[in-house]
Amino acid sequence: MSQLFSPFTLRELTFRNRVFVSPMCQYSCRDGMPNEWHMVHLGSRAVGGAAMVMTEAASVTPEGRISPEDAGIWSDAHVAAWQPIAAFIKAQGAIPGIQLAHAGRKASTFSPWRGHGVVAADAGGWAVMGPADLPFSPTYAVPRQMTVADIGETVDAFVAAAKRSLAAGFEVPEIHGAHGYLMHEFLSPLSNLRTDEFGGSLENRMRFPLQVCDAVRKAWPAHLPVMLRISASDWKEGGWDVAQSIEFCKRAKALGIDLIDVSSGGNVADARMTIRPGYQVPFARAIRAGADIATGAVGLITQAVQAEQIIADGDADCVFLARALLRDPYWPRHAAQELGDTLEWPDQYKRAGVNAFGK
Repeated sequence: MSQLFSPFTLRELTFRNRVFVSPMCQYSCRDGMPNEWHMVHLGSRAVGGAAMVMTEAASVTPEGRISPEDAGIWSDAHVAAWQPIAAFIKAQGAIPGIQLAHAGRKASTFSPWRGHGVVAADAGGWAVMGPADLPFSPTYAVPRQMTVADIGETVDAFVAAAKRSLAAGFEVPEIHGAHGYLMHEFLSPLSNLRTDEFGGSLENRMRFPLQVCDAVRKAWPAHLPVMLRISASDWKEGGWDVAQSIEFCKRAKALGIDLIDVSSGGNVADARMTIRPGYQVPFARAIRAGADIATGAVGLITQAVQAEQIIADGDADCVFLARALLRDPYWPRHAAQELGDTLEWPDQYKRAGVNAFGK
């Protein structure tokens, strides 16, 4: 058995292998409701052999959506919409996961193929908020600086979303603390200009994100894991970096977070990133070693041997794939074959299996 296709256990939940579907916005919802597109999109990746199928960012409030077409989990109606999707994923042997998110100052923007920049109120947009009244870029809205009451209400919204996610049948929530969205905005000194107890020092900048981690962990069943996605670097001098990420992940682990999904960037418009195959793997390796916590690697991981080596070398405990799985929902099955391993096919597809009819 290859390392990539060995089982992986967090708390009392065992994943059939270490290939996870990364959250990928589909910009195909109305009022945050998933639909037939999401059933087919997510369900096909479960049939394709991934061990965990994570939804796109599901906003904990209507105002936390990146775009008007983003998914949500802020009402009981959303629970009913997500239930058949989570059930189908689980029926295919995969673990259903959901990413809980709030876009902060990067909310109310156009879907990629519909436009650019802020969506005005008369076009379905809304007022946005963040740690300070500093916009992401000139084409984004100027956020309202959150009050302490706003912060408390947002923590409560994450808790309510976690409880709804459990009712919908999801087994893993991932708290979105990356890519310049609300939690990342609080963590980074480039976006958090506050002078109260939620800004300034690293301790203060971590306060709100850690409150979210603590509250969601307490709301989630003790036998099931909770994951956290972070950006390990702002890719800009004076910003959020690996050393601060390690300290943050140590604190998150102490609160009961089980795995860090390690990405990077997204918080400043003028970041200077060095992008190449596996370019974020060193971040996952550093956090795994420095914070002594399980990590997932993500970012231009496209080849079976590449993914196998990440796991075999101890750089990360799993890989989150995005574009590779958009191109090929059956990437895990093809990778297993390439690595000399096998994945059990659904009965309906066994005629196409590697060993079907002796071939």
